[in-house]
Amino acid sequence: MVLEIATLIIKDGKTKAFEADFKKAEKYISSIDGHIEHSLQKCMEQENKYVFLVKWETLEAHTIGFRKSEIYQEWKNLLHHYYEPFPTVEHYQMVDQSFDP
Repeated sequence: MVLEIATLIIKDGKTKAFEADFKKAEKYISSIDGHIEHSLQKCMEQENKYVFLVKWETLEAHTIGFRKSEIYQEWKNLLHHYYEPFPTVEHYQMVDQSFDP
C-alpha cells in the first residue's frame, strides 16, 4: 500500500467553491483501479490549507493509472485552478514493523 499526501493551498476566497468542486471530483479518483480510499482534511490553523490523503495499491496506480487517464483531465479541470502554488505531492510506504533488535 502507498500513501499519497498532497498539501493544497487554495487561493484566497475560494475555499467554499473548492470544497464543492472537490465533492464532484471525488468520483473520478474513486473510479481508478488501485484506489483504496481517500480523505480531504482542512487545516485548523490556516483557513485555505488542506491535506489530501489517498491510499493506493501501488505507486503506479496513481502515477500511471490515474495521472495518465482521461479521467484525470476531468479532475484537473475541476480542481487545478484553485491551487496557489501548485501542490506538493509525495508518496509514502509503511516501515517494516517486524524489526526485532
